[in-house]
This record gives sequence, C-alpha cells and structure tokens, in this order.
Amino acid sequence: MYDDVDLTDLDRFTAGFPHHVFDVLRRESAVWFHPATAYTPGGEGFWVLSRYADIIAAANDSETFSSETGGEREGGGTTLEDMPMGFAAGALLNMMDDPRHAKFRKLLTPSTTPRALRAIEEDLRIRAVDIVEAAVAKRECDFLVDVAAELPLQAVAQLAGVPQEDRHELMNWANVTLDYEDREVGEVNESVAQAQARMFSYGTALLERKRAAEPAEDLLSVITHALIDGEPLTENEQRLFLSLIIAAGSETTRNSIAIGMSALSVHPEAWERLRQDRTLLPTAIEEMLRWASSTPYNRRTATRDVELHGQHIAAGDKVSLWWASANRDERVFTDPYKFDIDRNPNPHLAFGRGVHFCLGASLARMEMRVIFDVLLDRVGTVTLTGPIEYVRSNKHAGVRHMPAAIDPR
Repeated sequence: MYDDVDLTDLDRFTAGFPHHVFDVLRRESAVWFHPATAYTPGGEGFWVLSRYADIIAAANDSETFSSETGGEREGGGTTLEDMPMGFAAGALLNMMDDPRHAKFRKLLTPSTTPRALRAIEEDLRIRAVDIVEAAVAKRECDFLVDVAAELPLQAVAQLAGVPQEDRHELMNWANVTLDYEDREVGEVNESVAQAQARMFSYGTALLERKRAAEPAEDLLSVITHALIDGEPLTENEQRLFLSLIIAAGSETTRNSIAIGMSALSVHPEAWERLRQDRTLLPTAIEEMLRWASSTPYNRRTATRDVELHGQHIAAGDKVSLWWASANRDERVFTDPYKFDIDRNPNPHLAFGRGVHFCLGASLARMEMRVIFDVLLDRVGTVTLTGPIEYVRSNKHAGVRHMPAAIDPR
C-alpha cells in the first residue's frame, strides 16, 4: 500500500512539506505502518499518525507513548533514528520522560514567564528596529538570513547567556547538524563531524565558565548551578541543553517568521489590513505558526501494546506524530489550505501538545509580534525575488534562503 510514499526520503521535503501525501493518509489510513525503505533509519518501519485527534491523544498519553524508549528497545528519542539511551534519549530535555523531565523543565520555567518576557521585550524591539532598518537599506536581501533569523538568535543568546558575538558561529554549527545536505539520516559527514566537535569544545568551555561564576538568571547559569533530587545535572545533560536551546530556540521561530512573511507577500490585502489594524496581529501570528508548522513530526515509542483504529501497535514500536498534517486536518480547520489571518479559533499544534508542549512558545510569539510590528511600521512591501530554498530534512521545515526585495514604507 502506498508504494510511492517514502517519508524518509529527504529529497521529498526539499520543496517544503508534502501535504498532498498526508491528505491521502488522513482520508484513507489514519494509522499507517510505514515499511522500511532504503532510506529508513535502522532499516525499521514505523507507525504514522496523521489525524489531529489521534496525534492529540498520543501526545497527551506520555505513559503509553514515550519520548525516551519502550519495550525492549535499546535506543529511543524523538527522531525516527534511534538515539543512544543515556546520551541523547533520557538525557536531552525533549527526549526525556517524567518525572525527571518535569523536574528539569521546572528549573527553566521562571525564565519564560510573562513577567520575565516583558523584561526583555523593549530590548528586543530595539534590536528588531536595527535588523529591519539594515534590511531596508539593502533593498535586496536574504529575508531568512538578514531578518527572520536575527531576532530569535539574538533573543536566545541573551536568554541563554551566550555572548552575542558568538551567536552566528553557534547558529552555523546548529544549521550544519540539522540540515541533511549531502548525507542521509544516520550518516555523519566531515562537515557535521567538525561542527559537532567545535560545538562540543565551545560548550564545554562556556559551561565551565558558568559553573565557576556566581549564579545568574540566564538559562545556562541556571542549569549549571541547579540540583535535581539533590544532584547537579550531568555534564552531558548540560551540553545537550546548550545545543537544544540554540537550535530549538532560534531555528523554529525563524522559519515561522520567514514562511509567515512569504504567505503575507502573496496576500497584500492581509498585509495592508495588519498595517491598519494591529489588533489583528495576534491571530495572524497564530495562522503563520499553523501555516509554517516548523516541526513536521516528533517520534514516540510505544511502551505497551495498544490498539488504534483497528491497528495493533506493539510495545517498542516507533510511532510518529505528524504535527504538520494535523495542522491541515479538515476535520478541525475549515478550508485548511487558505491562509486566513482572521482564523479563530486556531488550535494548531505548532508547539506540540502534552507534557512536551514547547517551553519557548510565549517567547516565540513575542518575537514574531515584535518583528512584524516593526516590519509593518517600516516596510511597504516584501516581494520574493526567487524560490524559497528549504533544508533537506523531514524533521525541520527549515528555510536556508529566501531572496526578497524590501521596499520602505
């Protein structure tokens, strides 16, 4: 069945997410077993959940669908490729189950409260003005690099306690490891090995400085001085968190900004309405998040045998939750392929659901509101001057480049 469908062939994602494939799966095979192909990690098939309701149910049942592992499996995690237990699975925050996950997450919550975010909003607005004015001055720019990536990167560097002068190098390291250019899942080429080695060296030195310094409020200082059950986080957990915060804290938001702007560029009437009435901006941002669906899927592992839509999922089976498909589910979203800045309600799953709901959701929304507010103030039109170049990945709906012409207001 569906012999022509291969969700592990990364070339099928280089023009964006293959929504047409999931339209068929939602309609015909809500729970589909994806057989192993030449590209499938570990030569092992996996279950595909494509409907909104099923994905919500699985995401809310972390006891049955684990972010670590299940059955007699030796690895696990949230990617289709098995990650080693204790190195990534069970040690990286987003590949960790409760109760340790909840205790780790609680350490970080104070840094992402509305009060904490209000304290940095004015600084981010000043940064956004500088970013937009520099792009306007160029007229022709790479909107992804020059605009969309900059504010999230500066914000996460500030929150994490990473020197601003190091932010671009860290982003480059993250980009290399997230993009499967010239390699397949599970393969490590020379550029990836070099990026990982440099990130390891940099992270080790930075975290040592944080441990030696007096406790501060930045996230890296928090985790280097924190205790869970009376014990400090392991050095591996700390290094993995640094990698996670740089990648997840900047990559997903920049893609939502870029893809959101691309949608607005072909809907000039929506752009003008936003300029005239900023009260529409919050609902527009939710629609951009749904439209972009920057994290296409997360994997879980069944911890017990379970029946779903008549299909038997065995303990240890890989189960993939395709958020991007849920965000186009016609059972939930009227006219799901219409970009509608008035869409309300808009219960999209761009930030996931359940215990792993994105910790940075409020920050991402604030960054998008700030950058689009400044763009609307200072930019007349943004016109794409070439095709969007996407990363070669089924895990990240990433944009490499987005050539655009910016006309000042």
